[in-house]
Amino acid sequence: MNARFQTATHILTLLHHMQGQYVSSDFIAGSINANPALIRKELSALRKVGLIESKEGKSGGYLLAKPSGDITMADVYQTVKAVSPFGLSKNQPNPACPIGKQINQHIITLYNDVDNGIIKQLSSITLADFSNKF
Repeated sequence: MNARFQTATHILTLLHHMQGQYVSSDFIAGSINANPALIRKELSALRKVGLIESKEGKSGGYLLAKPSGDITMADVYQTVKAVSPFGLSKNQPNPACPIGKQINQHIITLYNDVDNGIIKQLSSITLADFSNKF
């Protein structure tokens, strides 16, 4: 996983605790101690998949789009995950090598198995479960 998962989880946990009040991106950035532009990028990704909603204007901001018990940590992971949990090499292996010609297909299968395991584990944890630890 990457830092985006932690950032998105922080955002959603904060919104859970704000109990339906609109929260500004500057307030969220202050809580995370991160650049507001980075936070707005994550907010956009979370809004695009329907985990949060926004309202413009002086009294606007962000809030959860659905109950935190209906959001799983797998939803968060799938929103922000990288192509692979470990990354992929930019170099193409030698197709004449017995290992090189097969390595990518076996690595991708391994990555998919790991990714499916992460999703399965995170599917059993709701945002409410996680947020209630605070």
